[in-house]
Amino acid sequence: MTKFNVLLLLAVIASALLMVSTAYDARRLFTDLHRADLEALRLQGEQKRLEAERQLQATNLRVERTAREKLRMVSATPAVTMYEGRAAVAPVLPTAAAAVTTAPALRVKP
Repeated sequence: MTKFNVLLLLAVIASALLMVSTAYDARRLFTDLHRADLEALRLQGEQKRLEAERQLQATNLRVERTAREKLRMVSATPAVTMYEGRAAVAPVLPTAAAAVTTAPALRVKP
């Protein structure tokens, strides 16, 4: 009978160790899941912030300012436009405004 009791004691100890190990694994997995949920929330917030920043960067005023400052681009005006077969129109000066208003308008061939 003592051999049977020793065998039962070993079975109970093995079962207890297996139960403790399983409970530890379950807690560890739950902690990992919680960390993953927190990381997902952080990434969602960062995604929203980056989308808002992208929309801000793509506004017309921002693109135009960047083109002027970094690329040194200017708006197309008659003063800088070259027409086919004709020279560029001279820039309008405030003193010559009266002469320009009386001059005939140039037509561009379609």
